[in-house]
Amino acid sequence: MKVLVIDTGTSNLASMLAALTRVGLTPEAITTPDDIESAERVVLPGVGAFGAGMKRLNELGMSEPVRARIEAGRPLLAVCLGLQLLCTSSTESPGVPGLGVLPVTVARFEVAEIVPQLGWNKVTASEGCALLRDGYAYYANSYCLREVPEGWSAAHTHHGERFVAAVERGPVLATQFHPELSGAWGHELMDRWGKAC
Repeated sequence: MKVLVIDTGTSNLASMLAALTRVGLTPEAITTPDDIESAERVVLPGVGAFGAGMKRLNELGMSEPVRARIEAGRPLLAVCLGLQLLCTSSTESPGVPGLGVLPVTVARFEVAEIVPQLGWNKVTASEGCALLRDGYAYYANSYCLREVPEGWSAAHTHHGERFVAAVERGPVLATQFHPELSGAWGHELMDRWGKAC
């Protein structure tokens, strides 16, 4: 089962490729938008700043193909910064528009004693989730979503405040945590996503 992984230049690409291989998928890193529309599965990973991530997507010509793919309900997994790039904007990079698929703004943690959040934390899935399950995941984030977009199912985590751990709608899954670094639980989530597609 082939999956195209967008090389945003701001991701831990090697870890993602290795994890996808471990769950039986055949990943291929890409830097051109040509195959995004026809691909069976696409992964949008990311680590780093919102502005740099959007700049890279725009430079690669991938913003519109990714947006169209999600709006069409085609299989896509967005991870960490990848989730944030789906949003309208982020207070981390004022004036930089995101993809706008999720009509919410990403904001910095307000009451957490330690920022960034680095390490394991509990994920609690809502009853409407088909892919997400309760468990523990690995995080590396200073910014988060506080609202669940309408029409999406979500899981939550608490780090000083309650925030969105992940959202899903059909075969589109976007996680604030890193499933590729979340041990067996994370690999099982990636496996469910791959098979559900």
